[in-house]
Amino acid sequence: MQRLCIYCGSSSGASPLYTAAAHQLGQAMVRRNLGLVYGGASIGIMGTVADAVLAHGGEVIGVLPQALAHKEVAHPKLTELRIVNSMHERKAMMAELADGFIALPGGLGTLEELFEILTWAQLGMHQKPCGILNINQYYLHLLQFIEHAFAEQFIQTKYRGLLLVDDNPLTLLDKLQTYQPPVIKRWLTPENS
Repeated sequence: MQRLCIYCGSSSGASPLYTAAAHQLGQAMVRRNLGLVYGGASIGIMGTVADAVLAHGGEVIGVLPQALAHKEVAHPKLTELRIVNSMHERKAMMAELADGFIALPGGLGTLEELFEILTWAQLGMHQKPCGILNINQYYLHLLQFIEHAFAEQFIQTKYRGLLLVDDNPLTLLDKLQTYQPPVIKRWLTPENS
């Protein structure tokens, strides 16, 4: 594993715990020689994690659509900033550049990115680890909903291990680095199609 893609908010959120954990994650990534791929902004949790990686000598690649370059305040000190034409292009490039994915607290965009990459894993389009850093129980209700979807048989049990969850950045990195993807032979079978 060489690079992690971090999905997170362009806001800092209501609790200082979010930025503290983002900073701790960035430091830990550098200690493990992991580069960062992220949305390219200098603000919010996005900016915090990028600044932490940069401050400790790590590689940071930002990917930002042209239309958001000014709105999201492109980070001026990245190792590399890639400007793309669309959000679709952004997500595809981030997925291509990364060897794993972590969602920190964020809003609708963070959720959309996380669920798209999880769906791609479920479909067998990649075998990269996907995790949630559940800072201050931010994702508690989302995780409860996912459990409800399992119980109601809308998500098969064999996909339960696709999402790694921890509230500690170091432990979550351990889980990602030791991840063994499930064997996915075929997504739909006659009994569940």
